[in-house]
Amino acid sequence: MKWLITVAAVLGIGYAALCATMWSAQRRLLYFPEAEVTSPAALGLPARAISRTTDDGVTIGMWWIAPRGDKPVVIHMHGNGGNLSYWAPVFADLAAAGYGVLALSYRGYGNSQGSPSEAGLIRDGQAAYAAARELAPAARIVLFGDSLGTGVATALAAERPIAALVLNAPFTAVEDRAAELFGFLPVRWLITDRFLSRDRIGRVKAPVLIVHGDQDATIPIAHGERLFALAPDPKRFVRIAGGGHNDLWSRGGRGAVLAFLGETVP
Repeated sequence: MKWLITVAAVLGIGYAALCATMWSAQRRLLYFPEAEVTSPAALGLPARAISRTTDDGVTIGMWWIAPRGDKPVVIHMHGNGGNLSYWAPVFADLAAAGYGVLALSYRGYGNSQGSPSEAGLIRDGQAAYAAARELAPAARIVLFGDSLGTGVATALAAERPIAALVLNAPFTAVEDRAAELFGFLPVRWLITDRFLSRDRIGRVKAPVLIVHGDQDATIPIAHGERLFALAPDPKRFVRIAGGGHNDLWSRGGRGAVLAFLGETVP
């Protein structure tokens, strides 16, 4: 009997230690920033680098491309890895279609100060929204979130007036995906940055487009489908056959987004 108690105690201590390790390391498992950023000019983008200070005193970087005529401004919120350079083809295609682009570099990414967190990234999104209003006061605003950025974009769309919301490979909540990956841990109790898009999307008062690949192993398409069911009308879901997590733009996402914007905010 004694050895059973000893084994149970050892297992219990080990499990508690694993939970503590996961709790302390969770942001390192969620955010993968890169400091090096290629300049817009080197990428052939007609953009200029600007910076703004958030309401909690963090200076963050952005790339700005002015809209043509009365075209909307698309505020782009990137995924959890890399830096703005990774999304240059998206910015180039949007700019070629006449849309303004304000590409946000979160705190801790690229040349932006600070360290990433959910509250911090949402503040960064608010600063980007204010910058777009300042730079193009009369322009309609579209929020475009990619992967982790869908959580930021949805949070912002739930509290700010916008013309449209585009979500590329979204999740219902970070805690939902974490529970799928780490079902042996009480992740819903451990997670700090939850990004509860499923609870926020119902407050969006603008047309919504969700684009998701049916071969996405990082965020399964079921997340996009569940989020779509919760989104208010008008809304559109585009399934990219064979699409993974990082290739949606080249596999049909570009056409889907430009068509949606052309019909919704021409």
